[in-house]
Amino acid sequence: MKVHVGVDLHKTQFTVCVKGLGEDQFAVYPTTKEGYETFLKRAANWRECGIEVKAAVESTGNTRYFKNRLEEAGIGVEVINTMKFKVVNESVKKTDKHDAATIAEFQEKDMLPHSHLCSQESEQMRRLLKARTTLVHAQVVMKNQIHALLTAEGFEDVKGSLQSKRGRKRTLDTLKQCKNGLAAQTLMEIIDQLEGNVNLVEKELRELTKEDKAVELLMSIPGCGEVCAWTIRAYTDDIRRFACAKKYASYAGLAPWVQNSNETVHHGKITKRGPEQLRTALVQVVMGMRRMKEKTLRWRLMERHEIMKRNKGSGKSIIATARKVAVIIWNMLTKEAIFEEERMTDGKLLKTSESMKKSVRTLEKIPVKEVTRNMDKTKLAVNCIEKKVIKKTGVARKRNEKAG
Repeated sequence: MKVHVGVDLHKTQFTVCVKGLGEDQFAVYPTTKEGYETFLKRAANWRECGIEVKAAVESTGNTRYFKNRLEEAGIGVEVINTMKFKVVNESVKKTDKHDAATIAEFQEKDMLPHSHLCSQESEQMRRLLKARTTLVHAQVVMKNQIHALLTAEGFEDVKGSLQSKRGRKRTLDTLKQCKNGLAAQTLMEIIDQLEGNVNLVEKELRELTKEDKAVELLMSIPGCGEVCAWTIRAYTDDIRRFACAKKYASYAGLAPWVQNSNETVHHGKITKRGPEQLRTALVQVVMGMRRMKEKTLRWRLMERHEIMKRNKGSGKSIIATARKVAVIIWNMLTKEAIFEEERMTDGKLLKTSESMKKSVRTLEKIPVKEVTRNMDKTKLAVNCIEKKVIKKTGVARKRNEKAG
């Protein structure tokens, strides 16, 4: 015998609908220690009677804690993908009891779309990366205010003057000459404090990924720095859950949407359904490759990027290249292989280009008179061949006319 428990989880309480014990049973519990213990005692009574208990809950901020508490008590929990489960979101009757009953009903029929919860280590990395992003954005806001002060007072605003401590001190000494010196000093102190906090977060991330094989492999890609490698590792989690490279690119939101009905097929922009941080990191890797032109100039990937940039614009070319980078990363992580620059160039094309260059060099060494003589001979030979072809086609045309 099975009992299906649909849970509508919130910050302060969770509503439960129980199916499988005759009539539907509803209950509301607070998200406190006492509320969890009361619900787990009730579930323990069902288990003592030989009833299997299964719960289902939507993916929210405190879903991991709820899932861990129930799994410690021996209750299986299914996490629902809210993006694919529109029955609850688009329901006309939107109440906690109705939502819990709908979840329990779909779980009983085994029709719930599942969502993947990342590992505890990946979640910790994501929290640290989000904290770093918030600190960097705050730094940018403070620096923009100082740039505005320099412009307002008529001083020269040198680009990159606030990136180092020496430059910030020089700028502060300049602004102290005017009335806004106190405001500039306060902003400089906040920038220094934020920079120290960013360094602490990065140090913690380095400690977490010290022995991480995936980060080591990602760092072997030219143009991929520490922050990009951490972000891709955190939001990819387990690469083995993606059956192929196309599914990984689709998870990143870099695949175009498709509408296919009868004989009409429409392709649109990219879906942007995946984590935005992963998509941004892949784009940053492409931008890093573009900056390293000495290494990446002859890569087929970047050659195709430059051609597409001329034809379709910079934005579309970067996104298309980012999708190809996602395919490369999937192959690297699944095979646990480092990035090989030799595979990015076409050997046959390089050989033909080198042979053409050699032939040009040899022609440059030959005197002009001999080159013109050879060219005249080749022109005569081509003219003779063309005349023969014209004669043959003319004879064939006359024969067809006679036969007709």
